[in-house]
Amino acid sequence: MASVEELTDRIRRAIAAGADLDRSVKLDLKGEGVIRIAGGAVSNEDGPADLTVTVSARDLAALGRRELDPTRAMMTGRLRLSDMALAMSLQPQIQALFAKAAGA
Repeated sequence: MASVEELTDRIRRAIAAGADLDRSVKLDLKGEGVIRIAGGAVSNEDGPADLTVTVSARDLAALGRRELDPTRAMMTGRLRLSDMALAMSLQPQIQALFAKAAGA
């Protein structure tokens, strides 16, 4: 499993390569760390975000590899979203970032 630093670097490269998010997103990795994406900046500093996704690093990787269904993950508490409507509108971009984070 990739470390938080490796996940952050993968997401940073995806954003630099043109992955587009027009809102700020925070990945809360359940005590393993935080990855915050705001504009073109990606950091491990905790701060406010338009959308907070709470998921373990292992489940993040599984989501990125499409081995874990997002709906099932939410229903079982493995994935929590601070704003469901915003998450739905950003779903394609978020899925692309998860895939990059997973190394897919």
